[in-house]
Amino acid sequence: MAGDKQGLIDRTMHAAALRRWARAARAAKETDLPELRAQRARARRLKTHLDQLIHVADNRLALPVLGNQSFPRPHDADWAWRPELWCGPLPVPGLSSVQSKSMLGNEVTLFHDCAHSEITLRQLRNMREADLAAFGLRLDVFKFDGSYLSLAVDLPEIASQGLKRKHLIRLNTILEMEKRIEIFARLNIKHGPNTEQVVRELPLHQDDVVVEFDLAYTKLNEKRVERMWLDLIFEGPQMNQIILRDLTLSRRKRAEL
Repeated sequence: MAGDKQGLIDRTMHAAALRRWARAARAAKETDLPELRAQRARARRLKTHLDQLIHVADNRLALPVLGNQSFPRPHDADWAWRPELWCGPLPVPGLSSVQSKSMLGNEVTLFHDCAHSEITLRQLRNMREADLAAFGLRLDVFKFDGSYLSLAVDLPEIASQGLKRKHLIRLNTILEMEKRIEIFARLNIKHGPNTEQVVRELPLHQDDVVVEFDLAYTKLNEKRVERMWLDLIFEGPQMNQIILRDLTLSRRKRAEL
């Protein structure tokens, strides 16, 4: 009740201030010059604060919404997901000289075999009007003396529940890079003592990169599915900056023949 009362008082005072300034504006042509000068000084002070508020509000309201899980997905998808790194701010936003098996957040892990790491990972705020994800991931690679570099994304448990060989898993991502390299996506499915792997090369000539993993061609034991994870494998990554503006996954059943 106290909050409602305070809100009513604020609205009443705001309405009264609007009426007062509206009257002053209408009467400005006839107002005595000393009073008009005083009104102008007060109006300028008020305008400074209003301009600052509008500027900050315009910038903040133009940014993608934190925690946003909205993105294009197949109409018949029975599961769809955007990892936490692309949704909201992480407690630790970045890592430098990243060692293998280092995690950024709870779902993303970097793997490599460099003797000396010159790799950085950083979460960055998406600022573009077209972005739906609130955050992106920037990967900077300088000298690279290893033989492999991959980024693993752990999928939530619900993604594995009820998984069948008739399912298609779709990956959507938006990528930017300083120079074009080959990037492969590998879906890993652990079932019992075995792990099925399906590999796709990302079609980087597209702005919105889409690949699908068809489980029909695997030897998946549907009764023993335990978990899934995705690997992004970067070929020849040295002296490059790669930004993943968004990354989403969805699951749907293949149409019956």
